[in-house]
Amino acid sequence: MGVVGNFWELLKPYGRAEGFDFLRNKRVAVDLSYWIVQQETAVLKAHIRNPHIRLTFFRTINLFSKFGAFPVFVADGTASPLKSQARIARFFRASGIKLSSLPAAEEGISIERNKAFQKCEQECVELLELLGVPVLKAKGEAEALCAQLNQEGQVDACITADSDAFLFGAKCVIKNIQPNSKEPLEFYHMSDIESGLGLRRNHLIAISLLVGNDHNLIGVPGIGLETALRFVKSFSEDEILSRLQEIGRGDVQVLQRDVNLDCNYIPGSDESPWKTKVQHCSFCGHPGSKKAHHKFACQDCSSTANEGCIQKPSGFKCNCSSCDLDNKEKEQKRNENWQIKVCRMIASEQNFPNNEITEMYLNKHQQSADGDYHLTWSSPKTDMLVDYLAYYQHWEPSYTRQRMLPMLSTIFLRDVASNSKDQLLCGQYEFDSIQRVKTRFGHQLYVINWKKTTREMSNEICIPSENPDMEQELRIADDGSKDLLDEPEVLQIHIKDGCSFLSTEEDMELVQSAFPEKVSQFLRDKELKETKSSRKRSVKPENSESPRGVQLSITNFYRSSKVQATPGENESRSSKISADTSGERDKEPIRNYSKSARRKLLFG
Repeated sequence: MGVVGNFWELLKPYGRAEGFDFLRNKRVAVDLSYWIVQQETAVLKAHIRNPHIRLTFFRTINLFSKFGAFPVFVADGTASPLKSQARIARFFRASGIKLSSLPAAEEGISIERNKAFQKCEQECVELLELLGVPVLKAKGEAEALCAQLNQEGQVDACITADSDAFLFGAKCVIKNIQPNSKEPLEFYHMSDIESGLGLRRNHLIAISLLVGNDHNLIGVPGIGLETALRFVKSFSEDEILSRLQEIGRGDVQVLQRDVNLDCNYIPGSDESPWKTKVQHCSFCGHPGSKKAHHKFACQDCSSTANEGCIQKPSGFKCNCSSCDLDNKEKEQKRNENWQIKVCRMIASEQNFPNNEITEMYLNKHQQSADGDYHLTWSSPKTDMLVDYLAYYQHWEPSYTRQRMLPMLSTIFLRDVASNSKDQLLCGQYEFDSIQRVKTRFGHQLYVINWKKTTREMSNEICIPSENPDMEQELRIADDGSKDLLDEPEVLQIHIKDGCSFLSTEEDMELVQSAFPEKVSQFLRDKELKETKSSRKRSVKPENSESPRGVQLSITNFYRSSKVQATPGENESRSSKISADTSGERDKEPIRNYSKSARRKLLFG
């Protein structure tokens, strides 16, 4: 959840949308609990076996194959006592039970998540380890470790929907992924937030303390997001947290000092603090009395002496120096009163701000439970994955191998690009040719043909046989869950000249780095075909008849009209037209002709 309130709506104008290549060859930290919670919405009305395993399996494959990323998954650790108390409060609030007060959080005591969630998380961790993806265990919040990895430069972005990732120090957060779109990534840069809102990390921490967060759901009663945003902007990043400490202690002198420091208007040396009200004309509204303006023309009205003043319109506001000074003082006074009111609301809250929450957001302690972490990616354990998914998902081995092939082909091309000696995909398929260029959601890909080198293999990849259990497992709900589950496309398997071929979609740059000769040959063949087709189009005669079903031009359409008139008929029709020049034209016979014939008769 993160910061309480519509915090994401505040940041939304400063978000960006990027395409598939944004994460290419980049490391991303994934909040595993975010995916597990998200699958509950994805399969709300669908009956799918173990949806958390299904979602984690397909999304991990797509991060490798479609986006070309190197994912690092982070699991939640032991929650802090404050987070445990907030979970209890959220549970009672969702249940409609009103409690006057909750028990205080004790040191060393925490409430773990429910056993069902822990079971789902453990099963996903086992799946990811079989896929060869690094999985880290956080000391507390998973998004805290994701932000720490991003801040230290270990990863390039974080995938989480918890807005407090920015409070933990994240620089780039990917909030949403929609694979079936032209720009599937919705991400936020901390630099854009700083330049757009003028808020830095300490400002965001101060806002969370005022409006509420995962560790304190209430915050300061009576202070909303807009009030907190306006209040924290009046302080610099270095002083905002210390000012909250002083205001929380209820020091009246500090409140008055903060208000005086924030004054926008400072009187000049020639201006007296004791200001007298300048008299204004009640008729025109300009400086001076009505009696004086009656004798002498008002200079601001730009009128002659004989005409006098011009009556002021409704809603008139004088812009003289006296009125401008008075308006500034009034605005300053309103701002002072508003700030004093907010400061008193903060001072009335007990134990505000909580130093433990502030230190937690500032990463005063190591966020990893294991201390040091090593990010290494290994090859998937295909045989063990087949057994794992056959047990939990009841998937056939051939189906599991088929769905894993996009990930395996991406890893294979990476290995070949790094001068690997292995030249066979899955030990049985070799790179044959580039079939064509495919454009998917504005992103161009190569369709690669993989040729099977042997006739019989025990681990053959083929289309699974149909059965009721498999069909039910593959069915996706029609309520918008397809993007969340994100099942990859079915592989194209065909047989040619007695050999089996697989077709996969691969990134063009990755194929270029792995097989540059094949790419060069494909581009030469493509250029040759385009040259031949252009020559055929140039040789084609202008008046050649178009094939059936092709739309003709308007000129050829009238030339090939359905009704062809004989020479005798043409002479008779022309004589009729000439005879009608005097205005006595017989229109009835012309109506009986076809539309094309009538056009010829009327327009020659």
